[in-house]
Amino acid sequence: MSQSFRIKDPEIKDLFLDIAAEELGHMEMVAQTINLLNGHDVDATTVPCGEIQSHVILGLNPGLINASGYSWTADYVTVTGDLCADLLSNIASEQRAKVVYEYLYRQIDDNKVRETIDFLLNREEAHNQMFRDAFNKVQNSSSNRDFGTTKAAKMYFSMSDPGPNAFATGDTKPVSFE
Repeated sequence: MSQSFRIKDPEIKDLFLDIAAEELGHMEMVAQTINLLNGHDVDATTVPCGEIQSHVILGLNPGLINASGYSWTADYVTVTGDLCADLLSNIASEQRAKVVYEYLYRQIDDNKVRETIDFLLNREEAHNQMFRDAFNKVQNSSSNRDFGTTKAAKMYFSMSDPGPNAFATGDTKPVSFE
């Protein structure tokens, strides 16, 4: 959502805001799933595993923490003000979310929870595709435009198999990606 504040293209701005709203809905779905799994009573005797402290402190609400227990902060939000950079960051974020949902899906036997995860995984894929389509639309702009890069700057030197005397003679074989 915060990335949308500087977007001038109304279609892409709307895309960012729509996906942001849907992601908040995903958070609600995950919270509701956790509530259904935990029950609705803060009772230490009903917590089958883990510890009761977080259940009591949060009143059975899901905590905005990462897998290591660290609180969520705005540091997790990537906002550069550069549309191409932000789109690429979003594509990567959606891909990481898909990986997490896939790991969860493989570990959970409950069919209803799996249905929820399957839905979320598919929506992350849809978001990923929407961000890729938006990136394709603007890929020659912002930081992704051609700044007059020289041919030499686009060369790649394979140092993994340079030959027996390449370092002594400087005989590396450049490969151009043009």
